[in-house]
Amino acid sequence: MLFPVREVVLRDGRKCVLRPTGPELAEDMIAYMKETAAETEYLLRYPDEVTYTPEAEREILARMLDDPASVMMAAVVGGKVAGNASISGIGAKRKIRHRCSLAIVLYRDYWDLGIGQAMIGYLAELAKEIGYTQMDLEVAAENERAKALYRKCGFTESGRRYHALRFDDGSLHDEILMYKEL
Repeated sequence: MLFPVREVVLRDGRKCVLRPTGPELAEDMIAYMKETAAETEYLLRYPDEVTYTPEAEREILARMLDDPASVMMAAVVGGKVAGNASISGIGAKRKIRHRCSLAIVLYRDYWDLGIGQAMIGYLAELAKEIGYTQMDLEVAAENERAKALYRKCGFTESGRRYHALRFDDGSLHDEILMYKEL
């Protein structure tokens, strides 16, 4: 879905542009996925699992722009992609089509500047415009920093998925389920 660009001022005074993640950002997004996966153990992918070609990534980003039920947002600071966030519908069946799922990741250098809160707030506005009334997410149980951000943005813990994640070292980790009424 296309949406209006929004500029926010970060805690350090820099400006951040929240904009649609279009096909022109394909190569930046591939680098972002690889690098952020290496910066934290809490993402669903490892860096070597990012195998998209620029052409394939451009197609994915173009489809997201054309999808009226999904939003993909890039945070750009000083001309560099600082992070990405998205919402997608849970499903088209009447019993669940009121819900969307949130995903968000920032480069570590851009943590604690207010970008995550700004992106989640704007995505919540856009989700309401689409017609969603609930936003869901999953977060690794040990990821205290992310859980604090989500609580600050109005999310409530609603459950736990035991042993949902298996890290390469063989350890199992739970996911916390959270939701926000829109």
